[in-house]
Amino acid sequence: MANIAQSEHALSTGVILTLKNVGKTFSLDRERIAAVKDISLSVAPGEFVTIIGPSGCGKSTLLRIIAGLLPATAGSVRWMKEPKLAFVFQSFALFPYLTVAENIGFGLTMQNISKEKQQPVIAELIDEVGLTGFADKHPKELSGGMKQRVGIARALAINPTVLLLDEPFSSLDEFTAETLRALLLSVWKRRHITTIMVTHLIREALELSDRVVVMTPSPGTVEAILPIELPRPRNKRSKEYFAMEDELLRLVRG
Repeated sequence: MANIAQSEHALSTGVILTLKNVGKTFSLDRERIAAVKDISLSVAPGEFVTIIGPSGCGKSTLLRIIAGLLPATAGSVRWMKEPKLAFVFQSFALFPYLTVAENIGFGLTMQNISKEKQQPVIAELIDEVGLTGFADKHPKELSGGMKQRVGIARALAINPTVLLLDEPFSSLDEFTAETLRALLLSVWKRRHITTIMVTHLIREALELSDRVVVMTPSPGTVEAILPIELPRPRNKRSKEYFAMEDELLRLVRG
């Protein structure tokens, strides 16, 4: 069983998260299937790290291990200090019977924070994610992009120190996805939240990340960790951008 704990090493080096030789196996028809193996990675406070790799390589499994939603079967996951984690899902995961405002405030309600104290937080978040005028709407009245804005706002409502996102824009059209990438980047810059995101899109990883973790095909392990040393906003027509894109494509294809 993996060890998930506060790390003295992380505390001394300024690293917020350290994964060491992390692995995960599942039992299927009396067989042991390895999803990820021997993954080592460190993340700095305030860093934006993206995990990318071929379908089925265990990207989402790894993210759930980091979140504590799945136990690792090998290795260790260590935090500098107890993190306040928030998760944004691909499937939106909104409550259909709650309004936009109530969905955003759900985590606060679970923390027994009064409605009176929730109201200014929710109002600020509705403005921040561009949902002004939609507070009383229900999910069925929203587009996919609006639903994911609610998902992002709900995650931010608890004032997390770490934001985890599992392919949050993959079900959206490209125009909407690009708009929400810009929103996510502005939130990250403003709030300085450590952010770890799974994606299958090279350009998405390149646009958003400080570093990109490239995983191998299943069972997934780390193929490479590539720093994206390009100024923001990223110039998608620069030769440096194209060179980095080619390098990521080469690594993903193996």
